[in-house]
Amino acid sequence: MEDEDQNIHLKNLSIQQSANEEEALNLLFLGDTNRMIAETPMNQASTRSHCIFTVHVCSREPGSSTLRRSKLHLVDLAGSERVGKTGVGGQLLTEAKYINLSLHYLEQVIIALSEKNRSHIPYRNSMMTSVLRDSLGGNCMTTMIATVSVDKRNVDESISTCRFAQRVALIKNEARLNEEQDPALVILRLKKEVQSLKEELALVTGEPREDELTEEEMQKLGEQLKKFLEDRDPDCTLDLGPDMRKIQHCFTLLKVMVRERFTGVARGGEPAGTPDLSSFSSTRGSPEPEERSQEEVKRLKDMLQQRDNEISVLVSMLKKEKKKVQDSASQLACVMSGLPLSQNALQLPEAAANQDTPDDGSARYALHRRRRLELSVGRQEAFEIFMKDHEDSLVIEDNKAILKLRYAEAKALGEQVNEARGRVNELKRQLEQRRMQTAAQGVTEGTAEAMEPDPVEERLCGQIEQEKTGYKSTFGRLKALKTEIEHLQLLLERSKVKVQRDFQEWWAGESARLQEERSEVTAAGQSSACPNQQPEPSAAARDR
Repeated sequence: MEDEDQNIHLKNLSIQQSANEEEALNLLFLGDTNRMIAETPMNQASTRSHCIFTVHVCSREPGSSTLRRSKLHLVDLAGSERVGKTGVGGQLLTEAKYINLSLHYLEQVIIALSEKNRSHIPYRNSMMTSVLRDSLGGNCMTTMIATVSVDKRNVDESISTCRFAQRVALIKNEARLNEEQDPALVILRLKKEVQSLKEELALVTGEPREDELTEEEMQKLGEQLKKFLEDRDPDCTLDLGPDMRKIQHCFTLLKVMVRERFTGVARGGEPAGTPDLSSFSSTRGSPEPEERSQEEVKRLKDMLQQRDNEISVLVSMLKKEKKKVQDSASQLACVMSGLPLSQNALQLPEAAANQDTPDDGSARYALHRRRRLELSVGRQEAFEIFMKDHEDSLVIEDNKAILKLRYAEAKALGEQVNEARGRVNELKRQLEQRRMQTAAQGVTEGTAEAMEPDPVEERLCGQIEQEKTGYKSTFGRLKALKTEIEHLQLLLERSKVKVQRDFQEWWAGESARLQEERSEVTAAGQSSACPNQQPEPSAAARDR
């Protein structure tokens, strides 16, 4: 598919981002494993397909808004074959026809580019020429390496390859830099320039600005004023510029300082030092001490009420847990002794729990002061107990165990993939070295012996195919395992969200219920503390 900018987008291909050279080489190796290699009468390891590896590079100098983009095509063309000479058939014949046809279309494009008077270049004849359009006749620099056969029987093919390379050398292109401006950086630079021009214009014309100061500007002005007041140098100045908004704000800050200083002296205290002006915002004032005291008292009351609710919930849970433990112990003792359970034995734990429960009033005064937004230890303990009794706790633990096993298995598979990749690279290196030795030996001893099959090369090719098969199999298992791990993570996250939601609902219900019970107990205690008083009988009545 071709877009508006005449860029070709191929189906089932994706662009992968590489952070370093190693990742790019891994992607190149991954693409090379998909190539088809077969044995032909003229080549024991003949590539039956072309290979194109494209690298997109984008660079920008620090502090510059100019982007430089480039694209590098690394192309490995499959060798052309004369079917009449090789005598291949079947699948090899079909592959040879496709290879020769694509090379023929590439040659047509090369010939058209070398002729200056040609107005039409047949890029669309094949997919390969369409992809390589901007690397052949566009804004590019092209380098071609032609390989020829040293066998005398392939002299015609070698001459044809040299002529093809000569036609490529006749193409002349004028390359230029692909530079463009980054819109985000350009917008940022223009905004700074506009702000600077506005300040210069206000300085020249003296016109006041109508927009309000931001919180950040107010904070900076407070810090500047504080430094100015703390500086003991008599020549120190406060530079605010020709902005009446900043000047007015600094006068407001000075007024607040003077009022606070006079208030401290009137109350008999020492005059305070330089106040903290960084927190002064657009409120243009400071809350009175009485209001701040009331807010502090209200905050402490709310915190105390929250801690009372948490303690009540924990006491209730402690009763239930203690009752469960004692019931289990009594049942176990009865089973061991062979005696039936009695009703009194079932009621004793509850009574003992009621006796061991501390008074709510004494526990309320023993609380420590903490921040209001901090999660209390009591709530954490309640959540842990609630988590153990929840119906999904076993499912969560099982999923965690399975996920841990899958992580270990994925790590082992990743190590196997890396080891297989290293073995394939080593085998390829040995194969290339063996071919170089065989070629050198054939030149010195004669071509007849050089054309004979080499058992070492056959063994290396077989090992490479075996390692590639194992690599693909392991990689497929690793991909399937990744899908399973993601599914387990999703299930685990859903279970955790459900447990947290159930705990919030339960905690809110328990807090409301205990609050109602405490209110009823308080009302009953107040009514019992004031009984009806009877009049004391007089002395005469006592004498009677």
